[in-house]
Amino acid sequence: MTYMAPLLVVALSLAAAVVVPAAGGGGGSFDFRGDLDHPYAGLSLSTHEVVRHGARASKARAAWLTTKLAGALGGKRGDVSAADVRLAPLSDQAHSLTVGIGTPPQPRKLVVDTGSDLIWTQCKLFSRRRAASRQREPPLYDPSMSSSFAFLPCSSRLCQEGQFSFKNCTDNNTCVYVDVYGSAAANGVLASEAFTFGVHRAVSLRIGFGCGALSAGTLVGATGILGLSPETLSLTTQLGIQRFSYCLTPFADRYTSPLLFGAMADLSKHETTGPIQTTSLLSNPVETVYYYVPLVGISLGTRRLAVPAASLAMRPDGSGGTIADSGSTLAYLVEPAFEAVRKAVMDAVKLPVANRTVEDYELCFALPRRTGTAAAMEAVQVPPLVLHFDGGAAMVLPRDNYFQEPRAGLMCLAVAKMATDGGGPGVSIIGNVQQQNMHVLFDVRNQKFSFAPTHCDQI
Repeated sequence: MTYMAPLLVVALSLAAAVVVPAAGGGGGSFDFRGDLDHPYAGLSLSTHEVVRHGARASKARAAWLTTKLAGALGGKRGDVSAADVRLAPLSDQAHSLTVGIGTPPQPRKLVVDTGSDLIWTQCKLFSRRRAASRQREPPLYDPSMSSSFAFLPCSSRLCQEGQFSFKNCTDNNTCVYVDVYGSAAANGVLASEAFTFGVHRAVSLRIGFGCGALSAGTLVGATGILGLSPETLSLTTQLGIQRFSYCLTPFADRYTSPLLFGAMADLSKHETTGPIQTTSLLSNPVETVYYYVPLVGISLGTRRLAVPAASLAMRPDGSGGTIADSGSTLAYLVEPAFEAVRKAVMDAVKLPVANRTVEDYELCFALPRRTGTAAAMEAVQVPPLVLHFDGGAAMVLPRDNYFQEPRAGLMCLAVAKMATDGGGPGVSIIGNVQQQNMHVLFDVRNQKFSFAPTHCDQI
C-alpha cells in the first residue's frame, strides 16, 4: 500500500449525507457533503506559522513519494521503511474529517488524503505503544466499546489485495500490517466497523479499516487517515464512489472547505468565477494509488515557457508524470519545468531576491517596506501561472495560488524542484495551494479530472 505525505485535514460537519439505491439494485450511491477543517483548525498559530509547517511537511511528502515510486519501478512496491524518509506531520498540510467509528459512534478526526488508500485510526488495542509523554493527543477509538467491531480474516479481499510495507497472517487468522507515509509509520490489524457520516442526516456504513498505532511520526490532532485514492482499501473503492469533489478555501481565511461525493459532486450545480474545464485521469502501470493528470506545458501570463512536454509526461514504465494531490501544500516540478518557472518568475517579479530564504522554499523575494514596516504580499502584482493539460484545459493560478508569505516581509514561490531518486525522471505534484479556490472533481468512473475557479466559501 502506498501513502504520500502532504494532505488535507478535514473535520467534517456534514450538511447532508444520503445513501441512494443504485439503479438496478445491488448497491447504492454515496451522496454526501462534508465540511473540511484546515490544518491546525482551532489552534492559536499565525498564518505565517501554518504556511511554514505546510511547506516543511510538503518536502517530507515529496521525498516519501520519490522513494516509494522508485521502489515500485524497481519491483519493490510498498517496501519502504520509516528509516528511508524524513517524517513530518501529514496534518500540517492536509484537511481532516470527523466521522463516527463504532456502535455507538465514537467521533474521531481523520486526515483526508487523495494519495492514501487505507482507512485507519489509532485504537486502544495498541494503546501500550502510545508514548505517555505526548500532549493534547485526541482520545483513541476503543473497539471494546463497540458492538459492531470485527477482525477481518486473512482470506478477506482487503488483506489479500492491500499493499503494505509489511503484512502477515497471525495464528489467530488476523491480518497485521506495517505501513509508512511521509508523515508517520503505523502498524495495526485489519478489521471491519460501522462508520457514521453526517450530523443532520447520519448514515452508518460498514467499512474495512486498520485498527492500529503510530510507531513513528505524528498526525497532530488527528487520529488516522481517510484514504480517497483509486486503490482497493480506500473509501472510494470500498463504497463504489464514482465521483467526488472538493473546493479548498485559502489557508489565510481558515474557513471550512466543502467535500462532496456522488451526485453532489457536480461543478455545474455551483457558481464559478471561470469556465469548467476537463482533462483526463491517467493510469500508471506500476503505481495505482495516485491521481495522474496529463500536464503538457506551463505559461507565466501570456508567455508559454520552454518546458519540454516530455519532461512532464508519464513514461511507459510508469516513471515521470504529474499528480493532483490533496495532501501536499507546495507544487513540485521536475528540474526542466522548475528552472523555466523560476527564471520566468525572477524576470517578472520586480522585487529584490531575498538575501535569506526560508527553509523548504527555493526562491523568495523581499517585500517593499512602507512607513517602516514590510508591505503585505497583497500589494504585489504578478502575472498568473497557467498549467496546460492535454486537450486544451488550462488551470489559471493567481498570485495566491503560487506564492506564499511564510514570514513577514518575504514572498516565496510555492513551487519547488522535485528531487529524483537515482537520477531518473521524477514526478511533478499539483499541491493544495494551487487548488485553493478551485473546485476540482475526480470522476473515477469516467477517468476525468475537472476544475473551475470558485469562491469556495460560498458553496
